[in-house]
Amino acid sequence: MNNLRIKHIGKYTAIMMLFVAVSCNTDTSQKLANHNWQMTWSDEFNGASGDLPDATKWSYDIGTGSNGWGNNELEYYTNRPQNISMDGNGNLVITAIKESYQNATYTSARIKTKGILEQKYGRFEARLKTPFGQGLWPAFWMLGNNVDTATWPLCGEIDIMELRGQTPNIIQSTIHGPGYSGTNGISGTNTLINSRYDNQFHLFAVEWDENKIDFFVDDYLFKRINKSEVETKGQWVYDQPFFLILNVAVGGDFVGSPNTLTPFPQTMTIDYVRVYK
Repeated sequence: MNNLRIKHIGKYTAIMMLFVAVSCNTDTSQKLANHNWQMTWSDEFNGASGDLPDATKWSYDIGTGSNGWGNNELEYYTNRPQNISMDGNGNLVITAIKESYQNATYTSARIKTKGILEQKYGRFEARLKTPFGQGLWPAFWMLGNNVDTATWPLCGEIDIMELRGQTPNIIQSTIHGPGYSGTNGISGTNTLINSRYDNQFHLFAVEWDENKIDFFVDDYLFKRINKSEVETKGQWVYDQPFFLILNVAVGGDFVGSPNTLTPFPQTMTIDYVRVYK
């Protein structure tokens, strides 16, 4: 509706179009209220340009995939402002750079709320704009807080949004658990027509309770995964607290390696992250 341009329309049509536009906007703005959500945690990223993420809300994964989280990725995750910092305009920016660093050929950043914000059930959302290009792998996702003891995939994983940089108009949302992990995860995709996720901000969200997991883009429900479906494949492991992760990987099994046409540096820009119960 926001991109619609109309010329030479009658008065009645114009009034009806205005009514529809107002109705749609009202429905969207009332969504959280109608579901009785209450915000439990947020980060609006309102720091000064160059500031690192709030240490009371986020910690870092530092290093490479050899640290135990690898998918044959090529980057070294750092906590340097070059790779992750505020832009001074109310955004956090994660930057993937092609450079030689600690025996890696790329650097990037990966932050998490482990030990800080861990919640069972609710709505988890981020408004962000993705990078693009062959071999780029941005993600907004969650892991069970027992990951250190139960290990993966017994801890469970909820991928709210991940994207192959070579197909910047398609995002994928997936859950991984015992019996349905890796390429056998349970997932859905959402495709933009005549647009891309790196061109403008979009709102990515999951709503999760004891019986289902729903995935949204811009408040459009595009995938529902019911507990009954999961239990036909394996164990439902989503009755425990999960924590949030934001990162931009370079290379890896999901996307392949960058090529000579992949532009660097590449950024994922996050406007906010909010959590509700």
